[in-house]
Amino acid sequence: MVDDSSPVAAMPGDPVDARAKAQVPPVDHAGDVLTLANVVTVLRLLLIPFFYWALVYGGGTRASDTVAFAAFTLAAGTDWLDGMIARRTGTVTVIGKVIDPLVDRLLIASALVGLYVTHRAALGLLLVLVGRDVYLLYGAWVLERHGRRLPVTYLGKVTTAVLMVAFASMIWDWPLVTLPKVGFVALGYRVMAGGIHSLGSYLVWIGLAFSLTAAVQYTVTARRVYSQALVEQRHADARASQLGANPAGTADKED
Repeated sequence: MVDDSSPVAAMPGDPVDARAKAQVPPVDHAGDVLTLANVVTVLRLLLIPFFYWALVYGGGTRASDTVAFAAFTLAAGTDWLDGMIARRTGTVTVIGKVIDPLVDRLLIASALVGLYVTHRAALGLLLVLVGRDVYLLYGAWVLERHGRRLPVTYLGKVTTAVLMVAFASMIWDWPLVTLPKVGFVALGYRVMAGGIHSLGSYLVWIGLAFSLTAAVQYTVTARRVYSQALVEQRHADARASQLGANPAGTADKED
């Protein structure tokens, strides 16, 4: 006789097998460190000092600029790769969420410093863009202390892309664009614009406008999120004070 009570192995494709798979909880990789996505991010980070050395200390030749351009383009162009790998493999980690945008900020800062040192970018551009990033990093740190984190906005992504393209063009000094020369006075100084310059020399000012607009957008959102966090914290503190002041009364009510 056949014992009907004996367990029968579920065949692939059976409803029982599908339910068993659905009951298996997904693996949480949030605390992992050594993942493929994080390795890609670290490799991008290691390209930054190599790019900066080629740009600043390479002698300013066409060959050194080409090496700097290649390293910068590789580091900037693979920005999407680590995020895609993390999402596709389900290995989005806490440290990855921190170091990935940090690498972008370091890459932008190193490009700005290198372009300024090699007399390809204005000091004002350097101070404004780096100051804006420091300001946003400080705001992110404040929100993190209250358990809040702002997602990257679409405008923020566009800003980063425009600046990366502009810096790559300024590093390689290509493609060249010719615009009519225009002179005007600003704050008592005569400013000349136009002539033959790289496309990035003009595109970077569009990136600057996007950057400041995104900073205002982040500030408005951060203030709202921060206010909500403070209200929730005050309510939590008030409830904790009430429970601490009358623990016996609370226990009686529960009984």
